[in-house]
Amino acid sequence: MTPPGKPRGRLRSGLARLTGPQRFLLAGSFLIPLGSFAVLPFMSVLLHERLGVGLGTVGVVLAVASLVQFSGGVVGGAIAERIGLRRTMLLALVIRTAGFACFLPGLRHPAAAVFALFLVSVGAALYLPANKAYLIHEVDEEQRPLLLSASGSALNAGIALGPLAAAPFVLSASAGLFTAVTALFATITLGHALLPTESPDHGRNTGAGPGQPAHRERAFAGLAVLPFATTVLSLYVFMFFQHYLALYAVPRTSTTYYGLVLALYALLLVIAQPLLSDWIARLPYARALWFGFGAMAAGMATLAVGDHAAILAGALLVCLGEIVLFFKNDLEALARSPRAPAVVFGHQRLAAGIGAFASGVAGGEGYQLAERMGGAGLFWILVAAQCVLLPLLLRRWSGVTGPGR
Repeated sequence: MTPPGKPRGRLRSGLARLTGPQRFLLAGSFLIPLGSFAVLPFMSVLLHERLGVGLGTVGVVLAVASLVQFSGGVVGGAIAERIGLRRTMLLALVIRTAGFACFLPGLRHPAAAVFALFLVSVGAALYLPANKAYLIHEVDEEQRPLLLSASGSALNAGIALGPLAAAPFVLSASAGLFTAVTALFATITLGHALLPTESPDHGRNTGAGPGQPAHRERAFAGLAVLPFATTVLSLYVFMFFQHYLALYAVPRTSTTYYGLVLALYALLLVIAQPLLSDWIARLPYARALWFGFGAMAAGMATLAVGDHAAILAGALLVCLGEIVLFFKNDLEALARSPRAPAVVFGHQRLAAGIGAFASGVAGGEGYQLAERMGGAGLFWILVAAQCVLLPLLLRRWSGVTGPGR
């Protein structure tokens, strides 16, 4: 057995070996979502309550923007493979900074607000695959889990704190908030301009010789099919939780308690993912799927009880499932694909977008149907059943067997 202090010791020593660019990118992994989520969670309020856009239109705009942000990762990965990781990150940040600047005229004109939202979504699609690939560029295989998990923790911390920091200013000082976020992104963009350019052979397992550009392939060549399909299912079941927990929890508890649940959820993500990264990396893929989907199924079923303790316990179980599934799917995709990491991460973003979009299409009607049939608790039972049944179908289709995979 691994001594209790060993993973924590590896974590400390691994963080001590980080280079300057890696430290900057990890700081950016916190600041970028901090700025983004100071604005994006309030888009429905801005479009509907301030600009008078109908809720149906708002839903369509947000769904399409989310699909662009996720599925555009394939394009982002392909561009990174062609022009380089650093250049792609800079292009993405310029677009994203322009998007946040366009929210200023968007405070008066709905078309400008929608245009700004899509610019921000396009920038995110281009940035994330190149960012992850640059972070793990020229590092040992053993370092990848630590770097990716630390990046995920920083991102989740930014996502959690962004809405809390911006809530007092969204309606009362919107122009000042958008100006501050634009300035933050302009500063981050300048910082990326100072990063060293990665070596020309930034592809992985592409057959490129030293100093030669990586061989360009079709967008979906080398797709890691099983991690791709698993990511689709993971996001599909997870987004039911993401979209409908507030609707379910607030009437049964309070907004304050719901905020506490979200804070503890984010805290668990930030702390547990780096601590568990080494264990998750060594966990056989088939076992990781059983553990991750099992935790999600248990969490969804627990939510159906509907009291304070069940909502908190259910959320934390779902969090454990998220940590294992999302992280392991990325690691497995990297291991199974011969493509450059930026392309692999782009594939994974597309899978996440497909799953999130499918969940959005099915979730609203499913929640209403469950309420009509006997209460919203039934909705979570049905989601828990999908967490059990869908991986079984995936296992049968893919032929995943044995403890090693």
